Amino acid sequence: MIFNALKPEVEAIIKQSSRTIDEKLLDICKLLEDRVAHYNWVGFYFKNGNKNELKLGPYVGEPTDHVIIPFGKGICGQVAVSNQNFVVPDVSAQDNYIACSITVKAEIVIPIFVNGENIGQIDIDSNTPDPFTEEDERFLEFVCERVAQIIN
Repeated sequence: MIFNALKPEVEAIIKQSSRTIDEKLLDICKLLEDRVAHYNWVGFYFKNGNKNELKLGPYVGEPTDHVIIPFGKGICGQVAVSNQNFVVPDVSAQDNYIACSITVKAEIVIPIFVNGENIGQIDIDSNTPDPFTEEDERFLEFVCERVAQIIN
């Protein structure tokens, strides 16, 4: 499976001592968007200081106007509040969805925890309807665990 092949590559990115955290995060975004066919937009959002909002971090894909997302708004904002993975097989069926592009059909958001606190998330949009499986969730949890190691 593609995810097993990607894990060592994610580990290698995380361990690069000459790269900044943002450079490593961008490299992870590029890797995932490039190697997983149904990942069409890959980015990180992080808690914006003491505010109840998320701020866009490194990402690859179409530019987005959603640089700041209030907690509770959209899929990312809901994950900031719930602390749970959120898999959306059909974004058009979600009442509280913030549309980034008309081509997006599905979304998956996985929180990043540092010392038990939800400090951010990885957000992935797909132009393919209902593409995300439990394997996507487990792999992205792995990615978030590795990212948490360099954020703390």
